[in-house]
Amino acid sequence: MNDLDILIIGAGIGGLSAAIALRRKGHLVTLIERDPQWSVYGVGIIQQSNVVRAMDQLGVLDAFLDAACGFDAVEVFAPDGTKVARIPTPRLVEGKPANVGIGRRALQKVLGDRAKALGAELRLGLTVAGLDDDGTKVRARFSDGTEGAYDAVIGADGVYSQTRDMILPEAERPEFTGQSVWRYNFPRSPGLDALQVYNGPTGAGLVPMSADLMYMYVTTPELGNPKYPTEGLAAAMRGKLANCAPAIRDLGEQITDDAGVVYRPLEGMLVEGPWNKGRIGLLGDAVHATTPHLGQGAGMAIEDAIVLAEEIEQAESVEQALAAYRDRRFERCAYIVRASLAICNGQIGKGPPVDNHKATAEMFAVVSQPI
Repeated sequence: MNDLDILIIGAGIGGLSAAIALRRKGHLVTLIERDPQWSVYGVGIIQQSNVVRAMDQLGVLDAFLDAACGFDAVEVFAPDGTKVARIPTPRLVEGKPANVGIGRRALQKVLGDRAKALGAELRLGLTVAGLDDDGTKVRARFSDGTEGAYDAVIGADGVYSQTRDMILPEAERPEFTGQSVWRYNFPRSPGLDALQVYNGPTGAGLVPMSADLMYMYVTTPELGNPKYPTEGLAAAMRGKLANCAPAIRDLGEQITDDAGVVYRPLEGMLVEGPWNKGRIGLLGDAVHATTPHLGQGAGMAIEDAIVLAEEIEQAESVEQALAAYRDRRFERCAYIVRASLAICNGQIGKGPPVDNHKATAEMFAVVSQPI
């Protein structure tokens, strides 16, 4: 199919990637985002080798790498700080790094600039009030009182997707895992040339983001899903590091800015059934929200976008394209959701401990396969 008029709901990583992929195929794209400030928190994100390949497919690789810090290995440490493995990671684009760390704001700028340069229309501070699929068009009513008619609508609006609630009200819902993640930026440690993963009941990791910056993530059991006020958040994060390796505890002394701490309860969800209803489909966290233990949440959404655009191009109908897209993506996304949750459960005693060395190597073998 050619020259479709497509609405994308949500201008996060998945929605922007879909806008780029669909514009590159020649479709008209309108992208709406509920946040009028289009804000994103200022810590980093890991993007593994399959994302480097995907960025090449989206035509943004050079800008992406210019904004990121590349590395070619993962180092795994025991809870006492002993290094137990250095795992080389496969390069999937010749001459480019296997993986990168990048600031989330920098990633949004790379994707947003490209989507807009390709002609995607971005409308901020807007939500969908209603969707009516009559079999030929989807008529959308927006929160500002305007309306539009589209050949397809894609919900890329996150784990609490409004679009999913509209079209698949009986679908699986996100569930709190019993664990949360804390993140904080630091000056980059000398010699940090890999993602460093520290095992233990309190998991931790260090990710290079640029020549000067890195970020720390920390996963902690959080019985009852407690709420933490912003005031005192730095002290709370420092306190979570008491049983971590000495290197992590030492860095923790630099956690002093409450506003610089990003805290998020971890929720998981996998929609086992269809990912669409008629001409309205879903991608990313709206259908396969994963915990961050394998660093693949954003990667799965970016791959979704590429596959979606390919299936729309070669299908005879939107419904056929959305079904084919789901069929291509389900097993890979389900593997990431389930394997990540297994690591989470092992860390908090809800399941057997998982060997991060083996789990990481297996993950790279899986995502290295073509999408």
